[in-house]
Formats: sequence, C-alpha cells, structure tokens
Amino acid sequence: MKKIIFPLLCILFSSITFSQKSNNLATNELIIKFKPNPKHHFKNVLSEQKFNHKSLDFLNEKLKVETIKLTGNKKKADTYILTFTAQQDLDSLIKIYQNIEQIEYVEPNFIGHAGGKRGVLPTIPNDNYFSRQYGLYNDGTFNASAVNDADIDMELGWDIEQGDSNIIVAVLDGGAKLDHPEFNGRIWTNQKEVLNGIDDDNNGYIDDINGWDFANNDNNAIDDDGHGTNVAGIIGANANNNIGYVGVDWNCKLMICKILDENSSGYYSWWVDAIYYAVDNGAKVINMSVGGAGFSTSMQMAVNYANANGVTIVACMMNTNNNVTYYPAGYEKTIAVGSTDPNDQRSSPFFWNDNSGSNYGGHIDVVAPGNFIYGLNYVNDTNYNSYWGGTSQATPLVTGLSSLLLAKNPNLSPDDIRNIIRNTAEDQVGKVSEDILGFDNYYGYGRINAYQALNSSLLGVDDFEDVSKSISISPNPIRAGNLLKISNVLDGENTISIYNMLGQKLLSEQIITKNSKHTTQLPELKSGTYLLKIKNVAKNRLTIKKMVVQ
Repeated sequence: MKKIIFPLLCILFSSITFSQKSNNLATNELIIKFKPNPKHHFKNVLSEQKFNHKSLDFLNEKLKVETIKLTGNKKKADTYILTFTAQQDLDSLIKIYQNIEQIEYVEPNFIGHAGGKRGVLPTIPNDNYFSRQYGLYNDGTFNASAVNDADIDMELGWDIEQGDSNIIVAVLDGGAKLDHPEFNGRIWTNQKEVLNGIDDDNNGYIDDINGWDFANNDNNAIDDDGHGTNVAGIIGANANNNIGYVGVDWNCKLMICKILDENSSGYYSWWVDAIYYAVDNGAKVINMSVGGAGFSTSMQMAVNYANANGVTIVACMMNTNNNVTYYPAGYEKTIAVGSTDPNDQRSSPFFWNDNSGSNYGGHIDVVAPGNFIYGLNYVNDTNYNSYWGGTSQATPLVTGLSSLLLAKNPNLSPDDIRNIIRNTAEDQVGKVSEDILGFDNYYGYGRINAYQALNSSLLGVDDFEDVSKSISISPNPIRAGNLLKISNVLDGENTISIYNMLGQKLLSEQIITKNSKHTTQLPELKSGTYLLKIKNVAKNRLTIKKMVVQ
C-alpha cells in the first residue's frame, strides 16, 4: 500500500483545481465505507481518531484528517465521515482512497435542499405614474437606453419596511407645496407651537408650525421654484392613493426648511441655522440636495452637531462633471451621493446641459438614479409631467432609505446607517472605465440597494464600525479558493465570519491571532460582494470589511 500512497499524494498536492461547488457538497469531508472483513474490525477505535490500520492511518495523517465520525448503520460500524482541516480537491482524494483494498466506496458528503423556496413578493404601489419611477423599479422600458434592474430594488425593500410616522425627515431645500394631496398627513407639525404670533416653545422661531423659511425669515416655507417639492416628493409622497407618484418612505413626517430663495440660491448661514433647527426639533435624517464650493467651518460644526446628536445628513455631490468638492457633501460626517442614469451609468451629461454631469471624488459614498426623475409640481396638484435631473434627485433616494433603516432599527447611529448603505450597495454598475471593483471615485461603493440594506439591518449592524484605518484585507478583490491575508487584527481569539449581502452566514471559524495577522482560505464563493465580520472574543470588538470575490 505504501508504494501507491506517495505517488498519489504528489498528484494531490500538485493539484490546485477545485471542481466542486460549496453549495452542493461539503468541500472538506468524505464518506468512506469498508468492505466486510472478518480479519479486521474498525469498531471502537474512534477515541484515538484512528482505524488501527497502518496504511490508512498514515494516509489520514498526511492528508490532515481532523476528525473521524461514525455514520449510517452504526451497528455495523463500517461507514465513516472523514473531516479534513481545510477545503480539499475531493476528486483527487476519492481516487486515493479508492485504491485502498479494504474500502468498498468513497463519496462526497453532498448537501441537499428543501423542495420548495420562499418567494419574495414585490410590493408594487397603485400610484398612477409609478411606472415612470425607474429609480425605484426599472424594468428596462423607461426609455431606449434603460437597463432592466438599474434601480434600487425598492419594490423588494417595501416588502420589508415601509416607514414609521415617528421618524422625522428634514428637507432643507427650496420649500415645498405643503397643501399638495401627495403630502396629506405627512407634513411635520410642531406640537409645541400655536399660531398666535408668539414663540410658544421658545426655540427662537415664531409660529413655526410646519417648519421655517430661513431665506425670508418667516414661517411660510412655500416653494417658489419647484426643486424642493420634487425632492420632498421623492422622499415621502403618499403611497397607494391612486394618484401621482410614490415616495421611498410611506409614513415618515417631512419637516420643511426653506434654505433657498426663488433663484435656488442660499447663504450658508441659512443652511447652518436650518441644520441646528432640524436637529433641535427632532429630525432624525436631513436631506441637503444643495452644495457650495467654499469650505465653511461653521457649517462643518453644524454637521458635526447633527452627527453627535444621532442625526444623519445626506448631501448631493453636485453636477459640474468634475472632481471639485462641494459642501456639505465634502464633510466627513455626511453621506455624499452621486447620480446614475436609467442605463446604470454615471449621469454625464444630465438632460439639461451637455457639459453637466455627476461630480466625482474621493469623498463620494454611493450613487443612486438621478436623471429624468419625475415628481410633484410646485404650483399644480394634478400636473405630474414635470421631471428634474441632478445629484439633487439621487440624494433623496438615499435619505428615504436612511429613514426606512431607522424605522427598522431605531437604534442605528449615523455611522451605522452610512456603513450599511455603503456595504450593501451594488458594485460595478457603470462604465468599465470608471467603475472598478470595490470603491472608486465615480460610483463610490456602488448604487444603493434598498432590499439588501434593509435585510442587513437584521445582522446586528449596530455593531458596525468604520475600519478603513484599522483592519485591512488583501488581496481585495480576491478569487474564490485563494488565501486571504488579514492584517491589524487584535491578538487572541477571534471569530471570522463571511456573509452574503442578504445577511446569510456562509462561513464561520475560530482563530487565534498572533502578531496582528491571520491568513484564511476562502471557500468556493460565487463572484460578488461579501461582508467579512471579525469579532475579538476578549474585547468584544466587532469590525466588518467589504470583500469582493472575482
């Protein structure tokens, strides 16, 4: 027997081909059955994890068999599961064990599945013009260039969460048509204020019943341009009322803060005051589809104030088709949003100017559909034929998703929300020349996916933390089956787990880390994006990295 073992081992160790798929069989297990042999009994030898068979035990040791477990008819004690320490080339192993005279057969430990699957029933609202809202649901028919599924999978996301009326979303923009039927019951009301010419709640604003007009310093935040009404409708237009359009969040309250004048311009001081107002009056998410090229310390402090008080700010990248940084998107504590077209490519140009385009740069977080975005009209309740285009229109999609995440888990921090949206975004959706694997300056972490984001909120995502400056993994992207190197891990016992973007755990192992490094072999994963979750047992510290498998 020894004469045939060594050549076969050489064949095995020189092979690097993995022909098995991990969802069909266990890639580190074999089942072997012995022939009836009155001269040799294998029963009652498992306490030593050996068969008391010289050649077979030698082979198991060389191939790093970790455990031997009895299976099948245990009275006969002739069938066993061999578990190896790592994923193996099972085809080669089967050939080796089949050459042992006493073995009747060798086979993989296959995996079976239930004969039925749970269906995901998409939630399609009955709003008349929902078919125009390709950003929410794109079936490829919006226009000649539209690509099927170039959307945020909102119809699947609504099957999970549709919003909470206790969540207040502040819309810092040009105001809104407050009496539009699509906003019926949705405009935030300051319960501490009465229309009497007195500042009843002592917040510095008289009769601020439904927000404030910071441009004209009064309580009438009416839209005089149309931009604000369009943005507010994208976030929260009423659903299933058989008219118009539908917003991302069907239940949140909209706090309207007018920070732009009739020319769609506004002073930073208005913006700063509005941020403090929104935070102090209970908003949990702030939409800022605005931007200025000048860096402002006072606005940065306002943004940091919001973040420190658990308020998420979502801001647009702007539309000058270059890498100029605009604020507040340029601040660290905001979610910066770029725009894509119905064909899933970066908006360049927008329909209104051949020189326009979604801005890019190292501060971008994600992208969302933002060109040809139909919405509500600011002067007419029944005109649904107006549309806008810009990163301004992409931003409220992210804002609406943020408020849905909070409705699902109100304990999420702004950093949690940003990381969830980043980590569940669909990568590589645009031009090959711009959208590379992983983060890039044109699409950030990818196009947002509401379904995946809302599913990930079941993962204990309140433990997410930004680890961009601590733990690192390489290579990333990586090929399935290859070795993954993890650096800057806390020493000691760690749990390493791999999840897909639907929150399903695919792998989990306990490791002991020394010198802050560890190497692990990936299983045969399909191409796509995964989450690598690393938890240090002693310090209960959880970190998560996004991993792309080629």
